Amino acid sequence: MTSESHSLTGMDDPALGPPPGCPAHGTGPGGLRRLYGPEAEDLSALYEKLRAEHGPVAPALLHNDVPIWVVLGHSENLHMVRTPSQYARDSRLWTAVRNGTAGPDHPLAPHITWQPICSHVEGDEHLRLRGAVTGAMSTIDHRGIRRTINRSTQQLVNEFCERGSADLVSQFAEHLPMAVMCDILGMPEEYNERMVQAARDMLKGTETAIASNEYVMGALTRLTARRRARPEEDFASHLINHPARLTDDEIGQHLRLVLIAAYEATANLIANVLRMVLTDPRFRAQLSGGQMTVPEAVEQSLWDEPPFSTVFAYFAKQETELGGQRIRKGDGLLFGIAPGNVDPHVRPDLSANMQGNRSHLAFGGGPHECPGQDIGRAIADTGVDALLMRLPDVQLACEEHELRWTSAISSRHLVELPVRFEPKAQQDVQQRPAAHPVPAPRPGWQVTTAPPQQQEAPAPVPEAAPTVRPEQRDPEHQLGAWQRFLRWWRGY
Repeated sequence: MTSESHSLTGMDDPALGPPPGCPAHGTGPGGLRRLYGPEAEDLSALYEKLRAEHGPVAPALLHNDVPIWVVLGHSENLHMVRTPSQYARDSRLWTAVRNGTAGPDHPLAPHITWQPICSHVEGDEHLRLRGAVTGAMSTIDHRGIRRTINRSTQQLVNEFCERGSADLVSQFAEHLPMAVMCDILGMPEEYNERMVQAARDMLKGTETAIASNEYVMGALTRLTARRRARPEEDFASHLINHPARLTDDEIGQHLRLVLIAAYEATANLIANVLRMVLTDPRFRAQLSGGQMTVPEAVEQSLWDEPPFSTVFAYFAKQETELGGQRIRKGDGLLFGIAPGNVDPHVRPDLSANMQGNRSHLAFGGGPHECPGQDIGRAIADTGVDALLMRLPDVQLACEEHELRWTSAISSRHLVELPVRFEPKAQQDVQQRPAAHPVPAPRPGWQVTTAPPQQQEAPAPVPEAAPTVRPEQRDPEHQLGAWQRFLRWWRGY
């Protein structure tokens, strides 16, 4: 964004700025609010202040007081992501990158730095890379994935079910997506505590983030080499063998993109859904009473607490206008998912039920819409449902106001979700999740009928018909499955 006037109101004119002594002088240059620091501890409240002051598109400051637009309106966000002729994801267009104010040493450099991946390119190159990713996604067996999710859920619950207490963030929500995604990519053996912690660490921008990134990339590099030599029926193999012919570096970068994006979003989504179930009595009652399914609960959470609160960033390719603001070529714009979801124009009553409405911004839109949203939904839907069936009496082990979050410009994380329940026995990971285990059938029971020559004589009761052992039956006279089902349905 240039240092010239941010909007048609000319708010950078000193004559139009706040008077001396105004609290706005404690914000930033030009009285702009900062998206970092003390004022940004509650970003949701800050976004509402910006909406009240500037409307659906507001000027603000990133770290190092780099100017940025925050898109707060629902329709304005959709227009931005769906108009690639005016807005792109290529950060090399950003004026702040060109003039060095958002250089490699900027705190948000991992988000800013351009990479040759489908989410950062446009035109034919975007079609080539995006086509490879979506092509590999299309080969995923969704029924098989749900079995994997169920099995992984049982394994995780088995780790704490006998204790009667757990932290559903660190022991469940942060592990389930990684276990499932490692299986989807083709490296189930790489799933472990170290992989989970590395994925969490590399997203926090800590001093060890570089080492964590190297650990993740090491696993993905080994996977690429194995699948180049011996392809199998997994995501990595289909990505490698796609007609787009991605290089090994492109394969590794896109495997990391898919793994980390899916992991981060789904871990947050699972934690948010479980928190809503445990803290909102109406929500829990609806689930228990069958009035709201888990998929509907997931969609409600995507409205109220989206996994990513903003996406950094889009950049103006030309002079344009958005939400009444003059956007200059090279300006940067934050895709405001969380503030867009609570736009008063689409949600005048935030307590209203959003069942059946999927017009939220959680998965983006336009050319860069999340290609793996169905996988994320499946992990959350199936995982939460299986957990609640295993632990139907689970309840929060602390007061709701004691729950803590860590907030960043891109997302809001629930730190922990302590719960308690009656201790449960471990369950076979191959068994379908159930609130009450189904007893095994008695081995001596058989459903059969009498030989044809005996059917002419009426039997006093159906149960009195002699039982024919399997070794005594003639295969030509066995009833088919449909006939046996009909007899069972009719009570015989």
